[in-house]
Amino acid sequence: MTFVIGMVIVFGCLLGGFAAMGGHISVLWQPFEYVIILGSAIGTFFVANPMKVVKDSFKAIMEAIKESTPRPRDYLDTLAILYALMRELRTKTRTEMEVHVDNPGESEIFKAFPKILAEKDLTNFICDYCRLIIIGNARTHEIEALMDEEIQTIQRDKLKVYFALSAIADALPALGIIAAVLGVIKAMGALDQPPEVLGHLIGAALVGTFAGILFSYGIFGPLATKVKTVREKRVRLYVIIKQTLLAFMNGAMPQVALEHGRKTISAYERPTISEVEQETMNSGTTDPKAA
Repeated sequence: MTFVIGMVIVFGCLLGGFAAMGGHISVLWQPFEYVIILGSAIGTFFVANPMKVVKDSFKAIMEAIKESTPRPRDYLDTLAILYALMRELRTKTRTEMEVHVDNPGESEIFKAFPKILAEKDLTNFICDYCRLIIIGNARTHEIEALMDEEIQTIQRDKLKVYFALSAIADALPALGIIAAVLGVIKAMGALDQPPEVLGHLIGAALVGTFAGILFSYGIFGPLATKVKTVREKRVRLYVIIKQTLLAFMNGAMPQVALEHGRKTISAYERPTISEVEQETMNSGTTDPKAA
């Protein structure tokens, strides 16, 4: 929502200010200049990035526009499912626990939290480290190092789109100059035309420079930053899981281990201890939604 509001403010002030000082907005409509700039940008984007990043870009852009960051409900669900699993780890045998981590889609614990289950990467992360806990001979510091490495890898993968969009944003002013130069070349071929015609052609050429800078600093640059912010917040769920499970492996009771995870949540979004306790009271059995 803030992205849409920001774009409305940008274009409202830009076009409104231009019109207020006597400019004709129709002059800015130079479709072929935009085709040159945006077409070249899209082409270089495909050249510079593997197809996986290109496909992920569409997903990341939609996440940024919709602000698909974890909500308080997502944090509570993450803590609640961890609590349910830790309770099971303390009381159930290895064979009984393997049912949950080997096939989470059929697990009553995971099925009670469909949003967590829908995040395949997040579910796999939980199951992988619960499996290591079940094995029983893993050292905590080794697991922590492994978790850190995996989280860094996940974050690098998630932020590839950010770096790709940033590169395009940096290139757009130069692409705008290219479009402007092509417009000037066209204008030079019409030097025998009346001044008003020549002036129109030069004005159209300058729109290329204007558009390149606007697209760079007014659209693609902020969009790349938004993608980075959203994706970093989504990766934060992995850090919550890491801190909670490490505390549990070090001997903390499930409720205390949850506090380790809760403290990694931003203070602006962090659920209170009472909210977490209320949530975990409903997840203390095999069915995490049972009262």
